[in-house]
Amino acid sequence: TLDLTCRKTPCFAKFREMEKKASMQAEIDEVQPVLLSVTIDSTLHFHFVGKKCKMLQDMNRHLEAVLKNEKALKKRLLKPRCQDSLPIEATFHKYIAQLLTEAVTFIEKFENHLQAVRTIPQMPNMMQDMDTALAKTEVLTMELEKLVDQIMKWRDMQKQLYSD
Repeated sequence: TLDLTCRKTPCFAKFREMEKKASMQAEIDEVQPVLLSVTIDSTLHFHFVGKKCKMLQDMNRHLEAVLKNEKALKKRLLKPRCQDSLPIEATFHKYIAQLLTEAVTFIEKFENHLQAVRTIPQMPNMMQDMDTALAKTEVLTMELEKLVDQIMKWRDMQKQLYSD
């Protein structure tokens, strides 16, 4: 009769099942974010790899087109451009060369003048800074004169002490 009454109660069996389910759910909860981050990382990696691959393919196509037209490009580069767009008689070449040098000097002077015009709005601030710097310099000069007078007095005193 003891053996018959000592059977396993179903409430403990359900408790064990619930415990197993809870532990399995905890494991799933731990693994799920890791799987999600790995999936996102791999997706992003493939996305950027795809973009880089496409850029490299475009660059490769461009370089292939350049290589196909290499002879035409060399020909165009060797051909002087000024004869096509600016036909000038030989007698005027000297004047054109002078004109170009004068144009360069004009551009340089023009840039200097533009720089001067750009600094005009800043002049009041610059003048104020210069005034404060001048005032500080005057104060330092007065202090230096005082120090020189003190040094001269000290020197005279030292001469008198040594002479005595």
